[in-house]
Amino acid sequence: MAATAPKHDVRDLALAPAGMTRIEWADRQMPVLASIRERFEREKPLEGYRISACLHVTTETANLARTLKAGGADVLLCASNPLSTQDDVAAALVAEYGVPVFAIKGEDDDTYYSHITAAVDHHPHMTMDDGADVIGVLHSKRPEQLGEIIGGTEETTTGVIRLRALEADGKLGFPIVAVNEAKTKHLFDNRYGTGQSTIDGIVRATNILLAGRRFVVCGYGWVGRGVALRARGMGAHVIVTEVDPLRALEALMEGFQVLSTEKAAEVGDIFCTATGDKHVLARRHFERMKDGAILANTGHFNVEIEIPALQDMATETRVARPFVEEFMFEDGRRVYLIADGRLVNLGAAEGHPAAVMDMSFANQALSAEFVVKHADELEPKVYVVPEDIDREIARLKLEAEGVEIDTLTEEQARYLASWDEGT
Repeated sequence: MAATAPKHDVRDLALAPAGMTRIEWADRQMPVLASIRERFEREKPLEGYRISACLHVTTETANLARTLKAGGADVLLCASNPLSTQDDVAAALVAEYGVPVFAIKGEDDDTYYSHITAAVDHHPHMTMDDGADVIGVLHSKRPEQLGEIIGGTEETTTGVIRLRALEADGKLGFPIVAVNEAKTKHLFDNRYGTGQSTIDGIVRATNILLAGRRFVVCGYGWVGRGVALRARGMGAHVIVTEVDPLRALEALMEGFQVLSTEKAAEVGDIFCTATGDKHVLARRHFERMKDGAILANTGHFNVEIEIPALQDMATETRVARPFVEEFMFEDGRRVYLIADGRLVNLGAAEGHPAAVMDMSFANQALSAEFVVKHADELEPKVYVVPEDIDREIARLKLEAEGVEIDTLTEEQARYLASWDEGT
C-alpha cells in the first residue's frame, strides 16, 4: 500500500539553522555511526523500505535518521516521549535533511498519539521503537497492517518487556530485534549514558548540591547502577532499593546501603526511580518523606512515581522552577517532582552524551540492515542483536578512540579450544 504523503508537525522551521549546528556537533562525537553512514551511502542496503521511527528526537537521533536515509530508507520520525524533543533538531531534520518529523516538546497526550498515528499512517515496512508505542498501536488498532511489516527494532528495557509479553501471548505480529539487549547498548548506554545524563537532569532542574545528600536509587539494573555510581562520584550518600535479591546483594557489595523503599522514604533527600515498573514510589512512601524531598524518574514512562496520589495528597501546587513542581501537603511538608515524572535526563536536560549513543544507534542501523537481509528467515519473535554486530561495533569504537588490543596467537587459540591440554 502506498505511504501517506509526507508531512510534518514541528514547533518552528525557523529553528532549523540552530538545530543543524547542534546535529553537526553531535556527529563529531559519533564516529562509528558516521562510518556506517558512509558505507550505507555506497551500498544502499535499505533501498525501497519505509521505516517509522518512534524515538527521542535529539541530535543523536538525527544522525541515526541521516544514516538510515543514506542507506536508501524512506524515514519518518515521531517522538517517543512528550518532553524529550529538541525543537530545533526536529526543525532541522525537516528543513535541512528532508526527514518528516512529528514531534513538539511539551506536546499534550492527544498530540503525542496523533504523531504516533502519523508514523503508522506511513505504512512502514519496518518499525524502530523506544518504548513500543508504534508497535502497540499497530497491534491494537491497525492489525491489518502487520502483514506489511518485515520486522522492527526496540531501543529500551521497557519496550523489550512489553514485546516479550506479546511474544509469550503468541500475539507478536512480526520479528523484533531487541537493540537494548546488545552489550554495546546496555553495558554502556544504560550505565554510563543514563548515569551521567540523569544526574545532569536533576542538577539542571534543581541546582542542588549532591554532596552529603541521601540519594535513593530505586532499582539496580544497568541504569540504576549507572545512576548510583555517578551520584556517589558527586559525593552523595547512595541508598539502593531492590526487589531482586541478587541485585540487592551486588549493590551491598559495591558499598551502597540497601534499604526497603519504606525505610528509604523516611531518610532520603533525592529519589530516582529506574525500574520500568509502575508506582515504585507511591502514596505510602510520600506519607513518610521529609519536607523538601525531590522526586525524579529515569525509567521510560511516567508511571514509576504515583503522580495521581501526589496530586490527591496536595493542598496546593505550584511551579517552583522550570520543570520542577512543588506539592504542598496538609501538614506543611513539600515534595518536589521533576519533569512531570518523565525521563529526567531528557525532560530537564539533553539526554545521553553523543559518544555513548554512537554505539546504541550503530546497533539500530546495523539491526535494520540485518532485518532486511534476513526477513525471509525471521519468525515473529524477539531476537537479540547478533554477536558479530555487537563485536564489530565495539571494534569500530575502539578504532575510533585510537585504542589497540591484543589478538590470540595460534597456540593460545588452540589451547582455549582444546580439552586435552591440562595443567
